[in-house]
Amino acid sequence: MTTPATDTASAGGTAPAGAPDIVVQASDVSFAWVDEQWVLDRVNLDVERGTFLGIVGPNGGGKTTLVRLITAELLPTRGKVLIFGEEAARLGPRRSLIGYLPQRVVIPADFPVTALEVVMMGGYSKLGLFRRVPRSLRDKAMANLAKVGMEKYSARPIGKLSSGQQQRVLIARALVNEPELLLLDEPTVGVDTGGQASFFALLRSLGREMDLTIIMVTHDLLQIGHYADRLACLNRKVHWHQRSDQVGEEEIRDALSCELGDFLAYERQLSTDTETLPLGGTSPHEHTEDDCDDCDSSA
Repeated sequence: MTTPATDTASAGGTAPAGAPDIVVQASDVSFAWVDEQWVLDRVNLDVERGTFLGIVGPNGGGKTTLVRLITAELLPTRGKVLIFGEEAARLGPRRSLIGYLPQRVVIPADFPVTALEVVMMGGYSKLGLFRRVPRSLRDKAMANLAKVGMEKYSARPIGKLSSGQQQRVLIARALVNEPELLLLDEPTVGVDTGGQASFFALLRSLGREMDLTIIMVTHDLLQIGHYADRLACLNRKVHWHQRSDQVGEEEIRDALSCELGDFLAYERQLSTDTETLPLGGTSPHEHTEDDCDDCDSSA
């Protein structure tokens, strides 16, 4: 599924167009709004089938723009984005093979829709107008809620769930059409530390179970480095694209500069705090079950 990084891959090189094991391929992709500077500049990126790719980078680096190009919500100014070997804008019915979780929106507490109904909505596009919802869609929705550990909350209003639980429900919704590619744009914003770790572990488990190709945009380097197969740093250009265990502090610092300073300082402080803890003590950075809003939803 994921091959070791080569010099070409590390530089963001691409495989031949339409290669059967490449799910997403960006070839010399550039994008700019009218009369504005380039948001993306000659981006080359391959994502192999079954890979969990984390995309990191500073704010304004073009991460969300790349996701919108993959979904064909935007069209590249130059270059091509291929999905399953086809141009993203010409994917046709195969677009249903893409599951998408956009940047998180706040759901009102009194929103009158249950978790089960939210998941079922993911399958409505295939039903057509005025068609009755089949029992099979309800069963599939319940099965997906079970996969994300939320089946016992199926009848609860979505607005009454915690942030982490809501994201799990939205993952189940994105999976209802049995996609091959899952896109997530900053899905852990607003989710507490313990919930984030559980969420990342869930994604990795689902990816392996369902043979999903996952592309996740995130600022959470503390977690993504542990769970993703590969990491790509995007700051207008792809600075590197390689296995997560081959990305070092120097590369991260060079690519992301000041934004990563806080992260690296946090990592060093965490290590120091752990070393100086008394026996039986708890790190001030550890997330205990008492303050986890998702403890009843195991990954």
